[in-house]
Amino acid sequence: MMSPLYRIACVMPLVLALLGVAPATAWAANGKVAGKQPAQPAAEQFVDGIVAVVDRQVITLAQLDAKARQVQQQMHMQGIPVPPPEALRRQVLQQMINAVLLDQEAKRAGLRVTEAQIDQAVQSVAQRNRITPERLRQEVQATGMSWDNYRRELSNQIQDDMLRQRFVQEHIFISDRDVDAFLQTHGDMPLRLPQAEPEPEPEPSPAPPPKPSGPELFEVAQILVEVPDYASQETVDEKRKQIEALLKKVRGGADFAGVAAASSDGPQALDGGNMGVRPLKDWPDLFAKTIANIPPGGVSGVIQSGRGFHILKVLQRGWAEPPAPPKQARKAPPPKPTPPPVAAPGPVMVTQTHARHILLKTSQVVTDDMARQTLEGLRTRIEHGESFEELARRYSEDASAPQGGDLGWLNPGEAAPGFEQAMDALKEGEVSEPVRSPFGWHLIQVVKRQSKDMEGEYRRMQARDELLQRRIGPAYEDWIDQLRSQAYIDNRLEKRRHPED
Repeated sequence: MMSPLYRIACVMPLVLALLGVAPATAWAANGKVAGKQPAQPAAEQFVDGIVAVVDRQVITLAQLDAKARQVQQQMHMQGIPVPPPEALRRQVLQQMINAVLLDQEAKRAGLRVTEAQIDQAVQSVAQRNRITPERLRQEVQATGMSWDNYRRELSNQIQDDMLRQRFVQEHIFISDRDVDAFLQTHGDMPLRLPQAEPEPEPEPSPAPPPKPSGPELFEVAQILVEVPDYASQETVDEKRKQIEALLKKVRGGADFAGVAAASSDGPQALDGGNMGVRPLKDWPDLFAKTIANIPPGGVSGVIQSGRGFHILKVLQRGWAEPPAPPKQARKAPPPKPTPPPVAAPGPVMVTQTHARHILLKTSQVVTDDMARQTLEGLRTRIEHGESFEELARRYSEDASAPQGGDLGWLNPGEAAPGFEQAMDALKEGEVSEPVRSPFGWHLIQVVKRQSKDMEGEYRRMQARDELLQRRIGPAYEDWIDQLRSQAYIDNRLEKRRHPED
């Protein structure tokens, strides 16, 4: 049987991007500068053209300035006040450092984004916005961003989602006891069933405004002042004074997004602190309790979490509606599924698939081509009479290998999209061509199919996913903090800010 962690990871859609595309910002492990030195102009401070070193990779002043210009243009388009040049540089450099760390982690994990995945993401973004890919390209270019840069942004977001899925597999476990406890208090929640994405529509057609449906959604922004682990009481008091000064500034009429862009330590600072749109129940409990009674445009007081001090602003609240074409196409995340339909009470009959697989993981040593060619060879051997089960025991790198690759009975929406699509195309007894997923390369064999009433199971799956959505964001940001603490980071902008350190 497939392990619970593998099932959770497979079922996670790219909607995880809603939890925030930019990685979490944390303190840098800066080198020390002996003695107090006067601040120097940028041309002198960065005479070698390097503003930061992350392990063995450098970030140059030219790269930083180019990215800062791009971010500045995007902020103008979004109507977010641009912070002063030095503050903008600091925020952009933090994002670039995190991006380097995540890219290094993806390489260590053997994750690679293919052109086919980017093409699929482009198709899905266009489909969600009810326009053609050609129209999407025109709208992107109209914003001043080149199509190549847009595809590169998509690639980075897909890679981040792949890392999140790998992180879920390795770090987050939701027990049956957790699910039981959740259902005891939320057992009356509407049951939502998996649903395939709708067919793309070339252009939007006029339609009457939809009636409110589903849970109320909250769009929330934050200003975060981080407090380091094991900070002294003096440091905590200093950070509290800092957040209180920012709250006073906001309540005095300063633009919330501008204050966030200039001063927040949150990963969404340069988006005005915007953390996205989620149902109330999907926000962390501390945030949910705070924003539940705040009207649109309202701002909370200071709240404290394990990361530090927060100020929250409810940007909008309301019910889901079909997406409109984007005003600007910078924030175009990889594909996310449309909200699934609500099931009426009663039996929920679904088709289950009993499947086996052979998984080969990629790494710096085992490339995509090597893994695929190995599986093609195994498929040929199966066609000539060798046992799929025996080859799975010998070659598969999944926890199911001792069981001959047996994944048990899989429900719709439970496997990674590419895996499930290939599996659904097979007849009983057939073996697939090599299939790529975020976990590596697979050969899939369909053993049998059956219909079953899945109401109880779907409620448990939905409860598990609800719990996962609540835990993934903070846990993932903590993990990125750990990456930063373990890496060598020489941030020369910070040295320039604090020459006495």
